[in-house]
Amino acid sequence: MCSGFLEHGRKSRALAIGYLLLVSLFSVLIASSTACSNNGNCQVLEACSAPTDCGAGLYCGNCPALGMNQPICTRGQATNVASIINGLPFNKYTWIMTHNSFSIVDAPPLPGVQRLTFYNQEDTVTNQLKNGVRGLMLDMYEFDNDIWLCHSFRGQCFNFTAFQPAINTLKEVEAFLTENPTEIITIIIEDYVHTPKGLTSLFINAGLDKYWYPVSKMPKKGQDWPTVTEMVQANHRLLVFTSIASKEAEEGIAYQWKHMVENEPGDPGVHQGSCPSRKESKALSSRSASLFLMNYFPTYPVEADSCKENSAPLAEMVNTCYKAAGNVLPNFVAVNFYMRSDGGGVFDIIDKMNGHTLCGCNTVTACQAGGPFGSCKNVSVPSTSSMTNTSGSFTGSVQFWRSASPVHSPNCLLHLLLYLPLIGALLQL
Repeated sequence: MCSGFLEHGRKSRALAIGYLLLVSLFSVLIASSTACSNNGNCQVLEACSAPTDCGAGLYCGNCPALGMNQPICTRGQATNVASIINGLPFNKYTWIMTHNSFSIVDAPPLPGVQRLTFYNQEDTVTNQLKNGVRGLMLDMYEFDNDIWLCHSFRGQCFNFTAFQPAINTLKEVEAFLTENPTEIITIIIEDYVHTPKGLTSLFINAGLDKYWYPVSKMPKKGQDWPTVTEMVQANHRLLVFTSIASKEAEEGIAYQWKHMVENEPGDPGVHQGSCPSRKESKALSSRSASLFLMNYFPTYPVEADSCKENSAPLAEMVNTCYKAAGNVLPNFVAVNFYMRSDGGGVFDIIDKMNGHTLCGCNTVTACQAGGPFGSCKNVSVPSTSSMTNTSGSFTGSVQFWRSASPVHSPNCLLHLLLYLPLIGALLQL
């Protein structure tokens, strides 16, 4: 009698579990059915359930750190600004820069070594460049009889903090510049290479010397740079800066602090309401350097929090740093996990910055090529989303540069089909 009661109890629990699973899964399916599914034409901030729902330059993601669990179409590509306004000096533009561009989540460790370090980006340098990143921050160390990209531990590279030989990444840059003859890339090196001519040889071996912008032609006292058109015509499409002063005279590599001002990196650079100059840099308001790099990333990167950091707080800090620099907008904005946001992210922010500087419009897409300053097209600028629907959550790697990217997000019908055999088995218990 007792065993019969237990058997009845097991069947009741199985039926209850099966029912709850069905209700839960159908609820998710119904909620997702309200998402835009328009053959890849969903726009920024519209709900989505798969990467293919979203239009070109978008992926399907969300931001739980802001309470946004409903996946929405999120920007993943920058506007080609020079295709809209291309006749202005290089230092009038703003570009996306990735902090520790080489520190990639899925990068394999050295054979037989467990990597013990932090990560700052999610996709390859090639993908970063294809998505519109135009500035790379690379930490270079002497390691294993070569020059490696590495995080340091007490100023030294170890096998558990190393990523790969620097030439591999520089060859990615060379391939991109060759395939895209109108693009300009800036590399900032945190330099721990002490071998004489070590960096020079590295860039020559990577085939990048043909694109090198000569330090002798760089503005010395804060003057304007050549126009982007002139730089492209001269094939001076690679700007390289080092953190070691002596290399400007010895190797012809520009000393960063001579040509650029920069705010504090890490936690001081994300403290709202304050934008202090980096200790190596001149004051942000100095007019003796013609480029301005704005750092916006915490000391310890947290992938899941970056969508929040790269949204409204970043826009607020841009305004703070703009004022600290004497009403000058940064030329580079350096961030972690650059693709993550609440919808528009660093891409929208960069568009607004370029619109303000280049044509006096609220976004660069409103600029009219050849038109007078302040002559703007009627272009809507999406606002951030307030959706808190919990029908799904974006998980998976951001490996993207086309709308058919392998960015993963929930496909609820597929999930339902996968769970049906389990539900059937439970109902038969």
